[in-house]
Amino acid sequence: MISPEHQLLFKAILHNQKVAALATLHESEPFVSMTPFAVVPGGHGLVIHVSSLATHTKDMLLNASVGMMVMAPEGSAGTVLALPRVSIQGRAHQCRRESAGYEAVRQAYLDKFPESLELFGFGDFSLFTITPESVRFVAGFGRAMSITPAEFASILAG
Repeated sequence: MISPEHQLLFKAILHNQKVAALATLHESEPFVSMTPFAVVPGGHGLVIHVSSLATHTKDMLLNASVGMMVMAPEGSAGTVLALPRVSIQGRAHQCRRESAGYEAVRQAYLDKFPESLELFGFGDFSLFTITPESVRFVAGFGRAMSITPAEFASILAG
């Protein structure tokens, strides 16, 4: 079980950081991009708002397997190897406007990025949730641990 101290750090990284590295498969090759993200209500994953014109969006529609990494800012640890970070391997699911839960996920994203409201009027933008299948948390140098999807949700919802 993850310690209370590590739970606080885990939550802080995923609630306070605004961007993640998003890895997709593009023509059978790794492709990494940057995307803003928010935590899904209930902590069951992350949500991103992306354009259908972006390579990563096309990739997710063809292959839902993704990886994400969110890390604390540089300078928050003595050495870059000690930077706290969360790596997620999961599945991307497009959220349809008519689907149950769409409004809650949309609001979670807008709570973190209110300046994005205008983009919701653009026809080429859509929400994707990233549901974790495995999670690796590095709390600092030599302090790495695996977190189950259930623990992920419990920590973020708490």
